[in-house]
Amino acid sequence: MSDIKSVAMKLPNGNPAPPQKTEAPMPAPSRPAGERPSATADAASARAQLDQLKLANRETTLARVAEVINRQSSGGTQLLLDIRGQSLTIQAAIGKTSLETGDWVKVMRAGNELQLMGKLAQAPEAGIARALAQRLPWQQSIDAGLAKLLTTLTQGLKQDPSPGQLPSSRPAQPLPEAARQAIEQIVARLPSGTTLSPGAGSQAATPQQVRQWLAESGLFAESRLAQTPASQLPDLKLALGRVITALLAQQGSTPEQFNRLTPIPTPELMQAPLQFPQPLTTPQAPSDGEPPSVGQMLRLLAGMLNRITVNQLHSQALTARGGGDAPAPTSTLLLDLPWLTPQNEPRLAQMRIEQYQEDKGSEGKSPAQATTEWRLSLTMDLDEAGPLHFDVALRHQAVSARVWAEKQSTLRRVNQELPTLRQSLTDLGLEVTDLECRRGTPQTNITRLEHRLVDTRA
Repeated sequence: MSDIKSVAMKLPNGNPAPPQKTEAPMPAPSRPAGERPSATADAASARAQLDQLKLANRETTLARVAEVINRQSSGGTQLLLDIRGQSLTIQAAIGKTSLETGDWVKVMRAGNELQLMGKLAQAPEAGIARALAQRLPWQQSIDAGLAKLLTTLTQGLKQDPSPGQLPSSRPAQPLPEAARQAIEQIVARLPSGTTLSPGAGSQAATPQQVRQWLAESGLFAESRLAQTPASQLPDLKLALGRVITALLAQQGSTPEQFNRLTPIPTPELMQAPLQFPQPLTTPQAPSDGEPPSVGQMLRLLAGMLNRITVNQLHSQALTARGGGDAPAPTSTLLLDLPWLTPQNEPRLAQMRIEQYQEDKGSEGKSPAQATTEWRLSLTMDLDEAGPLHFDVALRHQAVSARVWAEKQSTLRRVNQELPTLRQSLTDLGLEVTDLECRRGTPQTNITRLEHRLVDTRA
């Protein structure tokens, strides 16, 4: 935290909301002629506002600068602060101290005033936000990318034309052997629609298989590679990197040239790039047209890498903001898990895993007694059954689940299977507290990228 001079911050009487940003300034409420504001009333108002924050005298807390409303030549500044989930407009004589929207400051209650104690150094989230902003417009859906990648196993790729040469004048060439091996490894290790049969959850090998699929999804690629530096480590992101390396070597290109390519994005991911879940779309069936060129495939692969990296950065950002005063998960993981239909067509399971940690100081509990709750959101399209959404919460040995079905026929079928699901969960030693199926879709989660990342529920 940077050292700055302690500054008293006044709370205006009534704590008005910040003025709207219009071309003409909003007039301030007028008082009757000759009437002066009461110092006693102002103090009572300020005390009431601070009491609402449950902030004791001499107690410190963190506040976020939500907006710098007005800078004055005298060094005074009107600020909108977010403190413990509430907005507070204050007047501060901060002098040469530089405060911007998104900054975090440490404040202390001093009677009926807030004392500005210091400005926190820039959080790591700022770097995450910048990295996210660079990649958000250039994401390629993993299932659509895999569908096109699989066609190259049979069609091959066309070499990029030389200057002055027509694109269709060069025949397709088989994939480099290293690229073929990497793609075949991806396909061999993807979940299949025939892998897990009903009741497979009770089998001893199933949890380990699910953990493997999650571990190899690409979300943990760098940490796994650091722990096990193997050239052929099974991992979606690393395998895509091996395909890229092989294609670059065939062209005689360098990684620097690859980094200058413009990735091919998926239009749906450009509309709401940080929404969970993303709208479900079925990848187009591979056409029998001309195979793509090496350059086109490299741009497609760049977009797929961006999608995985965005999920990694998004997870870091949401985890970094957890554990504050607001009820937020202490850890969040977002990932796209590709799987194959019986017809060998790629599909996508979108997953959000959250960990909520009960306040360690609540009800006199020790840290060892703190309760953890896990929440899983899963969205996938099962073709005939249509889109399905699952929300599962696990606390101790108690589990609750809600299934959302968009098709009426699927809703009836799921409701018929709920007793079987309840029995299966009970057989696993779990207490089923709630189990239901609804028609429609659950609410979406959208992370808005501003100066900081703020997760809102739409």
